[in-house]
Amino acid sequence: MRVISKRAVVEFVKEYSDALEPLLHWYALTKRAAWRNFADVRRDFRHADVVGIFAVFNIAGNKYRLITVIKYRWQVVYIRHILTHKAYDKGKWKQ
Repeated sequence: MRVISKRAVVEFVKEYSDALEPLLHWYALTKRAAWRNFADVRRDFRHADVVGIFAVFNIAGNKYRLITVIKYRWQVVYIRHILTHKAYDKGKWKQ
């Protein structure tokens, strides 16, 4: 999979440095993946969920949420948001 954009990870960890290792782990696994559907995603990340058009990943033991859009046909994952669990629960990211 091609991940767009790693810059979101870099920006997020400037404030939440404890997220670096879990986000890099997610990034490395995702780059090696060749997902064809969400079932493939769940094989690699069993706590991933679909919320509308988004695939949501729990990061650092559910402390953070990584919100993505996955285009399986083009093998691309777009990072839309990386949020604390508290910010995710507010739901503003859905707008």
